[in-house]
Amino acid sequence: MSKKWFRVLFRRRVLVILLMLVQVFFLIYVLNSGSKVSTVINLTLTTISFLVTLHIISQKEKGSYKLIWVILILLFPVFGGLFYLLCNFQSSTKRFGTKIAQIEKKSKMLWILPGDGFVEAAATLPQRLPQLQYLQQFSGFPIYTDTQARYLTPGERKWEMLLKELEKAGEYIFLEYFIVQEGVMWNAILEVLKRKASQGVLVRLMYDDIGCFFMLPKDYPEQMKKFGIECVIFNPFRPLATVVQNNRDHRKIAVIDGKVAFTGGINLADEYINAYEKHGHWKDSAVMVQGKAAWAFTLMFLQMWELVTGLDEDYTRYYPWGDTPCPEVQDGFAQPYADSPMDKENVGEHVYLQIINNAKQYVYITTPYLIVDDSVISALCLAAKSGVDVRIVTPHIWDKKAVHITTRSYYRELIAAGVRVYEYSKGFIHSKTFVSDDEMATVGTTNLDFRSLYLHFECGVCLYRSAAVMEVKEDFLNTLNVCQEIELEECNGGLLLRFAQNVLRLFAPLM
Repeated sequence: MSKKWFRVLFRRRVLVILLMLVQVFFLIYVLNSGSKVSTVINLTLTTISFLVTLHIISQKEKGSYKLIWVILILLFPVFGGLFYLLCNFQSSTKRFGTKIAQIEKKSKMLWILPGDGFVEAAATLPQRLPQLQYLQQFSGFPIYTDTQARYLTPGERKWEMLLKELEKAGEYIFLEYFIVQEGVMWNAILEVLKRKASQGVLVRLMYDDIGCFFMLPKDYPEQMKKFGIECVIFNPFRPLATVVQNNRDHRKIAVIDGKVAFTGGINLADEYINAYEKHGHWKDSAVMVQGKAAWAFTLMFLQMWELVTGLDEDYTRYYPWGDTPCPEVQDGFAQPYADSPMDKENVGEHVYLQIINNAKQYVYITTPYLIVDDSVISALCLAAKSGVDVRIVTPHIWDKKAVHITTRSYYRELIAAGVRVYEYSKGFIHSKTFVSDDEMATVGTTNLDFRSLYLHFECGVCLYRSAAVMEVKEDFLNTLNVCQEIELEECNGGLLLRFAQNVLRLFAPLM
């Protein structure tokens, strides 16, 4: 990054932060001016806070969310209620949700365009029927046959395979990522994209504004346009109090011609391929699907593209096989899924819970963060107490200290119940994988934390009876060789640390 470019980017971001601070200080000044107006405003806002607290208690929300809001209002009785109203009752938020619902309704029947494999999967996997039904019948994400899946780890392997598949593109390339940053990885990909665009391939890039807050300049879409690449920013950050700013696009999707798709934890930045060391060795993973299941990721991208651009797309024109059958040889079943924070249906969490609850022999989990509510903790503990081999790998070298301390606060309860917890000794593990009973696995973008589970747009793919399932298991067991198992005695800590962990757990829904 050139010094001039960094200065321009830095000035823009600092200006945004300053504008937010000006709003806060202005409100504080008015309320503390000592005038009659300020007295009336204080009394009114305090009354609002009381009424808002009653409203929060009556809502059907996660208990941890309700608790933190009540605590915040008690701590800040003047501002707390107003802040809650600003965050939860905004026309912009409702419009955002309405638009998403319209787009999803428009494309609802297109998910089964290549034909779904529900009947065959239900007969082959009767013990997985509840999960198959939940994802397909209720959430609208079909299970596909005629699909090959390859598990890719670490990030260097995903990068290598992505470059190879991009070179094969003949019709279109769709990229949707939380983070894009100039460097070895992105520059190599960009060179392929520029060449493909010059050859007439439709190339589209979408990235999240918060994810790239200090990484890309404001005019980056215009820069891409010069190369023939269509580029948009998801949910541009604005210095205004709005809950929509909380809903980020945390997905990582690459689609080539609707026939090949990638997802997983790997963004387009150099730490993900260990081109430089950020938090020790970066351990990450992705999955590449070829065949029918790739169409699901094509639809996910097109839905988000329409949301951002407002263009009324004809999705069917991107379907790759026309009237001919998909030629891919079947290797098990694949069921891609997406999760939106706007519909209050926590698909990612429910996928994880069903894997845990249905496990008979084992469930192995990798996650960079472990900050969850009681339902997930209870499910993990119950599985371990019932004789299931439950193991979790988290990072030993943290990227956010407060988050790492909070993650460790859950160890005591889990280990006491029989869950085996490990930390990746070589550095930071960013993989988000579950594998269970040699039969199914999921690889995706959803972390085990509140933001990923309830606030972000996420995606993943469930794999059943696929060779990739055993690849996920093998990778997990190999990873244990460079991990340290955490013993119960190590979790006790001093009184001050335990107090800090308990306080941080109260604020876990905000992390």
